[in-house]
Amino acid sequence: MSYLIITISILLSAFFSAITIGFLGLKKTELESKVKAGNKKAQKIYAVRKNGNLLLVTMLMGNVLVNSILSVFLSSIFSGTIAVVFSTALIVIFGEIVPQAIFYRHALKLGSILVPLVKFFIFIFYPLAWPLSKILDVVLGEEEETIWSKREMKEMIKIHEDSEDSEIDGDEEKILLGALSFSDKRVKEIMTPKNVVFSLEESVLLSENVLNEIRYSGFSRIPVYRKEKNNIVGVLNVKSLINLGDNKLVSDVYSEEKIFEVSEYKKLDNLLNQFITRKSH
Repeated sequence: MSYLIITISILLSAFFSAITIGFLGLKKTELESKVKAGNKKAQKIYAVRKNGNLLLVTMLMGNVLVNSILSVFLSSIFSGTIAVVFSTALIVIFGEIVPQAIFYRHALKLGSILVPLVKFFIFIFYPLAWPLSKILDVVLGEEEETIWSKREMKEMIKIHEDSEDSEIDGDEEKILLGALSFSDKRVKEIMTPKNVVFSLEESVLLSENVLNEIRYSGFSRIPVYRKEKNNIVGVLNVKSLINLGDNKLVSDVYSEEKIFEVSEYKKLDNLLNQFITRKSH
């Protein structure tokens, strides 16, 4: 009978220790995001994890209780010193190290299976655990949410993309990283230098050679200047060249409009807002 109780005590010690490190190691913010994404395992765990202090007090009370029982029954089998050494070894190895190592790597999978047992012990210890957890809530305050900086989010995206199990591919990684860097970039970092911009003088004849140059440039909107390249007077939309008649000049098809000038040091998010306000790009 003593050996059965010792075995059960070790298993329960492992359970309480694993739940403590496994569940409390899962950030509420992380679990909430998984719950919103429809993760069934996260939904089960979040039901008990959301009350962090109640979970903590329950698991610690259970762990202290079973470890005390283990020590008592080992003392009835072995002499004092041997019982202390043996119980310490059993608790440290099988009640702490092994379960925590296993649970740390498979917290969601194992945790979702053990949630009913966790709820059972919360119910058992509730009369004592609930008041203590409320004291902790008052003294320590609400559990802080996990907020990631842009740099941390970028590293997370890179790690996800590198993982074999990730649903993020290389193109999506570039888009996400670009979006996170968008507000930090300035106009000069993404604009084409004026000396390499493909542009046309308004009096140029739209011959076959010129049309080929436009096609090879790859741009859908071509700046149009008057006499000097610095004197931009409008934009030629490539779509306006469809079904173009013969002997047409650039001046016949381009849109003369006031050019929107911005500082090269303007941030891209501010520029985008201006474009949206002006309904232009």
